[in-house]
This record gives sequence, structure tokens and C-alpha cells, in this order.
Amino acid sequence: MPKILAFAATLNSQSINKQLVAHAAALATGAEVELVDIQDFEMPLYSQDREREGGIPQLAKDFFAKIGEADGLLISFAEHNGSYTAGFKSLYDWCSRIDSKVWQGKPMVLLATSPGGRGGAGVLKAASDSAPFFGGDLKATLAVPKFYENFDAELGVLSNEELRAQLQSAVDALVAGS
Repeated sequence: MPKILAFAATLNSQSINKQLVAHAAALATGAEVELVDIQDFEMPLYSQDREREGGIPQLAKDFFAKIGEADGLLISFAEHNGSYTAGFKSLYDWCSRIDSKVWQGKPMVLLATSPGGRGGAGVLKAASDSAPFFGGDLKATLAVPKFYENFDAELGVLSNEELRAQLQSAVDALVAGS
């Protein structure tokens, strides 16, 4: 049974991307899914000065090891001003100092959502375009627009049938490829 590491790339405890990735994780039948919160790996912003002074933080090493232990990755990206959240970007930057192939050859599905009509398409494009250069084996992507119109928060599921089918297909591709 493949082991999938799932997380939302945000420090926001109320993030809609956390809701989306939790829903996606529940769809991964035939896999063991570990849903982690990157708040548990929060660290100072990356800088070369900090690295010279103190080395790579243990939390970055721990997160990088979690990626290494997984057979596949399921990530939902929050979008801040068209890009990654600062908390995720710093964690990612620290991990890249361990090995530039942060994703370690893992199959991955990348998601994003937002209240707007683009569904985090900007950050999703950046993440999907860069994934292969950082050791990711991209299986599928999905941007979920208008989150509050397409997601039933009480049930914790996508209420839009077409989007739910697309998400299921993406998750199935990840489980099969892991």
C-alpha cells in the first residue's frame, strides 16, 4: 500500500486549501495517507546568513525526511499575491539547501483553490512548472475556483460534481503511480 504525504502549503489554520487537501486525502483509497500541517515545521525565513550562522534547522531536515519516506505527494497551494505563501516558501527554500531535488523523484498531485474565479491558478502554474526541476514527477494538477460555491464545508467535500470527478481522477493517478 503506497504512503502518500499530504499537506496544504500555508500556515493559515483556517485555510481553504487545508480543507481541499483533507478532502483529496480522503479520496485516496488504497493508500495510507499522512496529512501534515506545515505549521509544525515553521521556521525563520531562509537566508544565506542564517544558514552560515546556524546551519539547516532540524525542522527542515525533518520535513525533508517526511518527503523521503513517502511514496507520493499531495499538495494544495494557497496563493498570496499570485505566488507561494511566505511560510511554505521558506520551508521549501531550507529543504532545497539539503538537496535541490526537494521532491525526491516522488509522484505528485498539485492542487490550489481560492474564493475567486481562477482558483489559485497563478501559484499552481508556478508550482507545476517548477516541480520537474526540483525532482517532482507530476501526475496531475487541479485548480478549484470559487471555493465557497464549489465546496460543502459542513460535509468537507466538493459539491461540484465535475470538479469532484476531476479531483478523484487526479488522486487515483497519484495512488496508481506511487
